[in-house]
Amino acid sequence: MSSESALVEGGGERRLHPWSWLFVLLQQLRQFAVPILVLVFGAGGNTWELWGLAGAGVLVAISVARYFTYRFRIDADGVVIRSGLLERSHRHVPWRRIHNVALHQTLLHRLFGVAEVRLESAGGAGRPEAEMRVLSLADAQALEALVRGHTEGTGSAAGGASATAAPARVLLHLPTAEIIRLGLVSNRGMVMFGAVIAVLAQNGSDLLGRVVENLGRSLLGFGERLHLDAIGWTVGALALLLLAVIVLRLLSIGWNLLNYHDFTLGESGRRLSVQRGLLTRSRANMPRDRIQAWTLRESLTQRLLGRRSIEVDSATVTTGNDDRGSLRALAPVIPPDAADALIRHLLPDTAWPPAQWQPLHPRAWRRQLVLPALGVLAATALLAWREGPWALVLLSLLPLLIVRARIWARHAGWCVDGGLIVVREGWLDRTWRFAEVRKVQALQLSQTPFDRRHGMATLLFDTAGAGALAPVRIRYLPEAVARELYDRMTVSE
Repeated sequence: MSSESALVEGGGERRLHPWSWLFVLLQQLRQFAVPILVLVFGAGGNTWELWGLAGAGVLVAISVARYFTYRFRIDADGVVIRSGLLERSHRHVPWRRIHNVALHQTLLHRLFGVAEVRLESAGGAGRPEAEMRVLSLADAQALEALVRGHTEGTGSAAGGASATAAPARVLLHLPTAEIIRLGLVSNRGMVMFGAVIAVLAQNGSDLLGRVVENLGRSLLGFGERLHLDAIGWTVGALALLLLAVIVLRLLSIGWNLLNYHDFTLGESGRRLSVQRGLLTRSRANMPRDRIQAWTLRESLTQRLLGRRSIEVDSATVTTGNDDRGSLRALAPVIPPDAADALIRHLLPDTAWPPAQWQPLHPRAWRRQLVLPALGVLAATALLAWREGPWALVLLSLLPLLIVRARIWARHAGWCVDGGLIVVREGWLDRTWRFAEVRKVQALQLSQTPFDRRHGMATLLFDTAGAGALAPVRIRYLPEAVARELYDRMTVSE
């Protein structure tokens, strides 16, 4: 009997792995670590220490109680979950609602041979449909195969087994050299540096101030002992800047090696899967038709290294900022030709790259200039009022902003053809944002007062799951063109 059949035919309701209470406890301890440590070590007297230990004991009791009150059952229709001690919950998750199954393993999970499983859907309202912390690795993989089998239309455990047996086609695999390139072009080092600053700041402003003060004194003292002149100080400052850049890049490379080690994008039938991670391993898979919108990026540093990145917005909800099982980073780093080939493979009924780009409104550069120019004028007025006329030198930035806006407008464009809506923006850092026409659920034409004054309009294409911060939209269209396109697409729907 296959492991998938055992899940279905194994005798009704099942418990989680016997060690699941430990992982629930560790999660709760992370959430309440600060108040417990304050009670144990921060307050005076043995009484407070006892209260801290009592709080830890309560968390242990809650974790054990959750293990004994959590049950799940796999049947032909989906997953049935029963949980709760005082407040009982009974939930049925049909197979058709499950669009993504994500497996997550930290180093501790791997030592115990278990995995955390998340069943996600398009209507999860920011939370997974079900979260099982934790299952044995065999049961987690069997459940993943069952979801894949029902999505592929087999509708049975045997079908899930066949889906598991079918070898997945590898679409993209990142060797270590590519991950190092990813670290060179990303800014994750700044994130890690910011985390260190945050930790120092949380330990008291005096500690952070002392660190900065002592470092500054050491550097100034070193320079004075060398009797540096103005050129020497300049060279020293540039050397420190170069050292800071190198350190940040090394931190970025380290972060990416931890998160994207052995990154593999695979395809099995209609499902895509991604697995990655060095110490913490995660694997996620979902139907590829759940992809709603695409983002192709090419920063200046990526272009120098001949690389791009591909991100996707899917109808599957990922909770909060946690992307442990997310398929958002479809290709963190990829050569341009390989990126185009991957897009053509996953969107076979569309034309990529677009053959002909349409320009924006001839005065689009003015709209792009307005906010930066107003910022410069405001800063100049404030500094001139406080410091004097020398602040007028900031006005020399205006010609540079005009040149930048004109170049930006010349490189921007859009295309609605071949089954795709594509928007191209950027000059030094380029971005292509696109979606399939058939995935558009709503179309909105909007005009700000500035738009009306210049005879422009913006078209926003709403797709399920597309990012609210980066929607698929065409800005600075001539109003007549925007209305004609709006009418044409609403009629075609």
